[in-house]
Amino acid sequence: METDRKYSVLLVDDHALFRNGLKLLLNSHPRFRVSGEAGTGAEMLALLGGAAAEPDGLPDVVLLDISMPEMNGIDAAAEALALYPDLRIITLSMYGEEDYYFKMVSQGVKGFLLKNSDITEVYAALETVLEGGSYFSQELLFNLVSNLRSSSGGEMGPDEEKTNPDEAALSEREKEILLLICKGLTNYEIADMLFISKRTVDKHRANILEKTNCKNTANLVVYAIKNGLVEI
Repeated sequence: METDRKYSVLLVDDHALFRNGLKLLLNSHPRFRVSGEAGTGAEMLALLGGAAAEPDGLPDVVLLDISMPEMNGIDAAAEALALYPDLRIITLSMYGEEDYYFKMVSQGVKGFLLKNSDITEVYAALETVLEGGSYFSQELLFNLVSNLRSSSGGEMGPDEEKTNPDEAALSEREKEILLLICKGLTNYEIADMLFISKRTVDKHRANILEKTNCKNTANLVVYAIKNGLVEI
């Protein structure tokens, strides 16, 4: 991220107390500022429409609650991304809402956080997404894997549309990079960890997307979960 600017964050949650607490913490960080708040999905869309017409443009990131009255986060994300495909959205959710994650990933959200996450994890998620990556709470990934396994008796079944990794012909290096992507690392961080160039990581990521027929990083996470490639 750039070091000479504050990144704007739009908070969308129907609980004012939660928004106020998170706003205080974000505004205390040297790199972030809360540029707007909304209590419903409809309010969020109205704010985005107004922001798009302003010189500063859309917020850098949207923190969006899944469960809200009138228009929930799922529908709000779908409409917002249809209008602004490059919008970065990180969803905030409670336990038990895992069924929504795959749908929201397919829509293009950039990450998921539990609402009881430590503020340091919120900062990490924002920084990762702003650097072009996707962030998935490891606790949420664990819940997703556990739910998929329990619902299929320990193995993935046809309802989960499992794709055989061997059919995708991922190399061992590509599987290694895929796992690091699922952990939320950026291409720069993966390059440093594996002692290879970022350009090499970029090429591997592009190959993985093509082989798995995934549209984006978030879809790769779903692919890895459904094929048992994520180890937590």
